[in-house]
Amino acid sequence: MKNFLYTILLLAVVTTSCTKNNDDLQFDTAVKAKLSVEFDNIVGAADLQLNTGTYTNAAGESFKVNKLKYYISNFAVTNINGTVYTVPADSSYYLIDESTVTSHRPVLNIPEGEYKTLSFIIGVDSLRNTMDISKRTGVLDPTTTAADMYWGWNSGYIFYKLEGTAASAATGNFMYHVGGFGGYSTATVNNLRTITIDLTARGTAKVKAGKTSNIHLFADVLKTLNGTTNMSFASVSMIHAPLGAVSLANNYISMFTHDHTEN
Repeated sequence: MKNFLYTILLLAVVTTSCTKNNDDLQFDTAVKAKLSVEFDNIVGAADLQLNTGTYTNAAGESFKVNKLKYYISNFAVTNINGTVYTVPADSSYYLIDESTVTSHRPVLNIPEGEYKTLSFIIGVDSLRNTMDISKRTGVLDPTTTAADMYWGWNSGYIFYKLEGTAASAATGNFMYHVGGFGGYSTATVNNLRTITIDLTARGTAKVKAGKTSNIHLFADVLKTLNGTTNMSFASVSMIHAPLGAVSLANNYISMFTHDHTEN
């Protein structure tokens, strides 16, 4: 019994000590540290399982997902004192691919500090879309990694790609591709969307050199299909142009929620 009480007391002391140390962190904004952002893809209350998981949309249609890819870019974070840090553009483009686990957790290099909001864009902005191809490397290289995320005919990236099977679709398959960066005139469809995540309710990010901080987000595919417009595979099974993708873009504004932060 004494040993049991001693163990409980020891755990309480350690827990209190860890909490105190975490709350009393001293930050040096001149020092850069790592912050990862985890994109955990789900469908409603279920984990996304490519090819095997069966899900139901708001139209009551059963479907499976074979492919999910989307671009996240233009990261910025806001410190608890209100200071905004924007990640340099050349280090701010990521392709989340459900089939590639290593792509789910981009790592940002930002100043030490405690951050209360995170923002990013779904898609690839107009400036980068129109840059010389030599400036579009890595996940933006249309000849390699971005080969199936680029419309050569429309000279623009596919921001979000969702493909799968559904019995209600005319051919038994659906392909939803969202793109359209505004082009060279205001009359061109712009499906870029900015997401801002409030971290205060479920844990601010305390970024410190030598520590590991991770913002865990849920990315809900079902919210892409159900929202301002409830998508029906029977009505629309193929989207391959910016104008037809506006409804999806308006839906995926609500796709991301903050689950927790690991400091």
